Amino acid sequence: MTRYYRPICQGGANRPKEAHVLAGGWTWFTHVEVLERNTAPRVISTSEVPDDKLRRLTAPRAPICGIEIARPSVMGILNITPDSFSDGGQFDSVDSVVARASAMVKQGADILDIGGESTRPGAETVSIEDEISRVVPVISAIRGAMSAPISIDTRKSAVAEAALAAGAGLVNDVSAFGYDKAMAGYVAATDAPVCLMHAQGSPETMQNDPTYQNVVLDVYDALSERVAKAEAAGISRDRILVDPGIGFGKTLDHNLALLRNISLFHGLGCAILLGVSRKKFIGTLSGAEVASERVAGTIGVTLGAVMQGVQMHRVHDTKEVNEAMSLWAAAYL
Repeated sequence: MTRYYRPICQGGANRPKEAHVLAGGWTWFTHVEVLERNTAPRVISTSEVPDDKLRRLTAPRAPICGIEIARPSVMGILNITPDSFSDGGQFDSVDSVVARASAMVKQGADILDIGGESTRPGAETVSIEDEISRVVPVISAIRGAMSAPISIDTRKSAVAEAALAAGAGLVNDVSAFGYDKAMAGYVAATDAPVCLMHAQGSPETMQNDPTYQNVVLDVYDALSERVAKAEAAGISRDRILVDPGIGFGKTLDHNLALLRNISLFHGLGCAILLGVSRKKFIGTLSGAEVASERVAGTIGVTLGAVMQGVQMHRVHDTKEVNEAMSLWAAAYL
């Protein structure tokens, strides 16, 4: 039976000699929780963890687009869409997008994520031509105005190719190579890193009735399979970020289980990206019905993930999240 090892993370300067630094970052651990299907979890010391599993948990992660992964980083969201759940239609000109991009970078965004197709629940697929026409002029303009790294949020290899040619440097595929069979080969042929996100089903249907045997282990196994597929295509593990896909084919309870156990995903040997910004589950728990009023909830969930060593955080509110992370680090690291 497969065993999974979730590091029990701690922080602060008083790190005991027997502790291991998690993924070369800012948290450490002396014990792990062993998870197995149909078996109660149990806690063991790191001395009992198999050497190959411990190496995966402790190996420093390589920089992504020049961003050091040994500290928490912020990915600023810029949706060039009329129907995204939070900021759809907000940016109606290239100039307005460039102005927002500039503000985000000044507020502490390490990388900008540009998307031309909404993947909110119920969203319909956008044609390749329309998606390219939305994102390429924006990426070109941002690249001409500043040097900040740019990510292209797309499931389509043709869009990724056009975006990278325009100046993007990372491919953020919410389907983890499941939508476009050519995407893995295309990314492998470039030097670009990629984020592989878990989603159950397509945006049109993913929230109809998401079911899992064990959501934490099922998502881990699915991402492990996609990472292996990426490696088989020629993409080295140090070019891969993984994202458990909060809200993508998950209920409230599924989302909370993944967040409570997110340190498990360090066992994949990749940096972790997390996108919880303004999502519906935050509104359900906090009572904030309007997406733009979920900033405080976003910060709370983000800091919890930072405490579990999650390296990159995809958010709308770059200023508020960056300030919160800075204050947390000053007080607790």
